[in-house]
Amino acid sequence: MVEKKSGEGLIGRAIDLAGLAEYQAGAVVSREVINKKTGTVTIFSFDEGEGLSEHIAPFDAMVVILDGEAEITIEGKPNRVKAGQFIIMPGGRPHALKAIKRFKMLLIMIRS
Repeated sequence: MVEKKSGEGLIGRAIDLAGLAEYQAGAVVSREVINKKTGTVTIFSFDEGEGLSEHIAPFDAMVVILDGEAEITIEGKPNRVKAGQFIIMPGGRPHALKAIKRFKMLLIMIRS
């Protein structure tokens, strides 16, 4: 995974959100927009066929699909999520993501 850190230079101006994590062949790209002790906001781009293997996060996370289509599996149940849709992945439960088509997503995690 290619990761870009910090939201420096993003505060106080209009930004093209989807443009913060460009697609790269065979890769998952992420860019942290906000990182506070209360939560994080990160944008990701996934090339077709790429994904994140099943894992568990301690907090609920909201995924907003900005472009493309993903399969997001929560506790073994697959969900197809397309541009303009969102899904909440509950904390403490296994989930995984896979690009049906290349896609971009905004991940919002609140730590409370």
